[in-house]
Amino acid sequence: MSVNTIQGYEPLTSETAVALARRLGLFEKTSVLECQEIGDGNLNYVFHITDHLSKKGIIIKQALPYAKVVGESWPLTLKRAVIEANALQIFGSYAPDLVPKVYYSDERLAVTVMEDLSHLTIARTGLISGENYPLLSRHIGEYLAKTLFHTSDYGLGHGKKKEWAKNFTNPELCKITEDLVFTDPFFDSETNDFENELTDAVQQLWNDGAVQLEAAKLKKCFITEQEALLHGDLHTGSIFASSTETKVIDPEFAFYGPIGFDIGQYLANLIFQAIAREPEYREDIYSHVQQAWETFQDHYTILWNEDNQDPFAGTEGYLEFILNKSFQDALGFAGCELIRRSIGLSHVKDLDGVEDNGRRISAKKKAIELGKKLMTGRKHLINIDDALQLIKGIL
Repeated sequence: MSVNTIQGYEPLTSETAVALARRLGLFEKTSVLECQEIGDGNLNYVFHITDHLSKKGIIIKQALPYAKVVGESWPLTLKRAVIEANALQIFGSYAPDLVPKVYYSDERLAVTVMEDLSHLTIARTGLISGENYPLLSRHIGEYLAKTLFHTSDYGLGHGKKKEWAKNFTNPELCKITEDLVFTDPFFDSETNDFENELTDAVQQLWNDGAVQLEAAKLKKCFITEQEALLHGDLHTGSIFASSTETKVIDPEFAFYGPIGFDIGQYLANLIFQAIAREPEYREDIYSHVQQAWETFQDHYTILWNEDNQDPFAGTEGYLEFILNKSFQDALGFAGCELIRRSIGLSHVKDLDGVEDNGRRISAKKKAIELGKKLMTGRKHLINIDDALQLIKGIL
């Protein structure tokens, strides 16, 4: 397949990124600007531009027309940049303290210019180095509740939500998730990537009919249930954090899908960190898992009771039904993510960074086993304490 681009598109360089910043009037004319390309993801260029004297900075993110992890043989739509900019602005309208400000976007260049967050650390990097981030999961629980409620039928009303869902149709990036999270890891696919020592565990996974069935159900849920506007890729590498601040970035996978998906992605990526740690250092992560769900549940309940536009909002048991479904969906999606990041394409540093080969293989086997248990047993896990008991029992 050939790479298709929008007419007038060309990849930025450090020089043209600086020229764009000047053209937008984001710095004083006399400023001496420095630019560094800092992107370490698979899909984009990211330029950090700073004023040498004032140290004021901005971020310019540009979508590439292909996946860097593979090359031009894997073309991608540039329209994801518009989706990302629009999603950031919507999420920022509901959770302004938890999302970077957007200063400018350009569909032709597939560019988004936004707030500089360089004073913060990528949450995954910080957690790996032993940082705790005491407010991280409370902030993420709040972010999830506000963005998922306000972009749903309950927050927007049915008509407006349907209009928004049309605007966030994102088939190419959704297909990446459909393939890499819900399909390829459960079959002998060319995209899979795992150590030889995991072969027996992987073969058992591929031959497990109960797991296959749950993967199919979860994929159907992901594809068909347009419950709310999702971030679509909410892992700890898509979050900046400090001891007092949290900012959610990179919603280029945004689309209308099941509420539990964003929740499950975040929980799974916390669990990776628990798996990678020595047992005596896991309690902080277990607390994060509990805080994330309980904060989401508390904030979502308040919004449901105060801002719900559905005539059935006050029906006894309806809120409990929605929360229970979202919780069990989240656990299933977390299970898929645990398996995908262990044996599929695009791993996580939490596990791959474990230097001792025996410990790393053991950690990945635990991730696979826990993923299977969460997928097949989620209907029997009534609350977050049940889920944590399962997690601790396997780790």
